[in-house]
Amino acid sequence: MRTERGLSSVTISNCCWHVTQFLQSCEDHNQPLITVQASDIDAFLGSLSDKGWCRVSIATCAKALKAFFRYAEQRCWCRPMIAPAIQGPRLFSLDSLPSGPSWDEVNRIIGCLATEQPRDIRDRAIILLFALYGLRSGEVAGLRLEDIGWEASRLSVYRSKQRRSQTYPLTPLVGHAIIRYLRTVRQQSSHRQIFLTLKAPLRPLSIGGLYNIVNRCIANAQVETKHNGPHALRHACAMHLVSEGLSLKEIGDHLGHRSSSATRIYAKVNLPQLRLVADVDLGGLS
Repeated sequence: MRTERGLSSVTISNCCWHVTQFLQSCEDHNQPLITVQASDIDAFLGSLSDKGWCRVSIATCAKALKAFFRYAEQRCWCRPMIAPAIQGPRLFSLDSLPSGPSWDEVNRIIGCLATEQPRDIRDRAIILLFALYGLRSGEVAGLRLEDIGWEASRLSVYRSKQRRSQTYPLTPLVGHAIIRYLRTVRQQSSHRQIFLTLKAPLRPLSIGGLYNIVNRCIANAQVETKHNGPHALRHACAMHLVSEGLSLKEIGDHLGHRSSSATRIYAKVNLPQLRLVADVDLGGLS
């Protein structure tokens, strides 16, 4: 996945997690991999639906299993032609609306962190990065001390999907929040990552740790959303930019999208522009 397909470390980790769930299921049922059939994988994917997984998550799992069994067949670990038989649920492009808190709710989440508690000081800086810059979890986890140019007020973010760094103006609000965290909360450490755990052993926050932080902050603010992780704040950032009148190209550049197709979903929440389309005179056509 890394050397031949060029996938990022986050994508590889997610793929391996899905494969591990399936292999654990095989072990629980005392079923060697060499005996697995396509019907067994169908049953496993069906069980995920019974557990409440959405179609997108099940499709992601199916994609990971397809890649794994393609490799396993090359190594003679499994029966032949398993990978082509793996079919996930059908997905439809842009069939859902972006799910995230409103901008008023984002401000409420940030407001709940305006305390002198060390955890809130750190978490406020993290929430601001997710909400104002629309960063991904891995991008916040990977931020290093040298990524902030204090004199030029610049923030450099490594975009794993684009495999390049993107520079943003460092807003005073975010800059002050990070400085407060660095001066009053972050302990001295050999780690160069900005955000560390609060208790020993000190280590950089993981992607899972960042999810737990956002999930807790949303719950403490009593905000109800379909999703409670960092990606919900990324959606909130994008929808706020839509409401401010930015073009989809500008929004895509801000979010670090590789193509405009990834930004199209936000056109569905641009109600003023949709109203303009609805008001077009069709010249008597019905």
